[in-house]
Amino acid sequence: MKSKDSSTNKQPRRRYDAEFKASALQMIENGRSVADVSRSLGVGEGVLHKWRRTVRQGPDPDQNAELEALRKQVKQLEMERDILKKALSIFSRTT
Repeated sequence: MKSKDSSTNKQPRRRYDAEFKASALQMIENGRSVADVSRSLGVGEGVLHKWRRTVRQGPDPDQNAELEALRKQVKQLEMERDILKKALSIFSRTT
């Protein structure tokens, strides 16, 4: 008896870009069934459900922390820019 090598039967994992995922989810939101979208795009139903679940959950906590740090940095840079604008207007006045 020959043993089956499971690695030879596997297909390579397909990757989908964000635009493709968004359009697939938009089709579902517009009233098409998950099964119908799955058949028309050649994507598994489980994959579509996972994408929809991910979109509903929102960003993960690590992304929230990074987003908060970036917002803080933007606020700091805007304040520095405003100070420089005021300084420029003061120093550019003709006496």
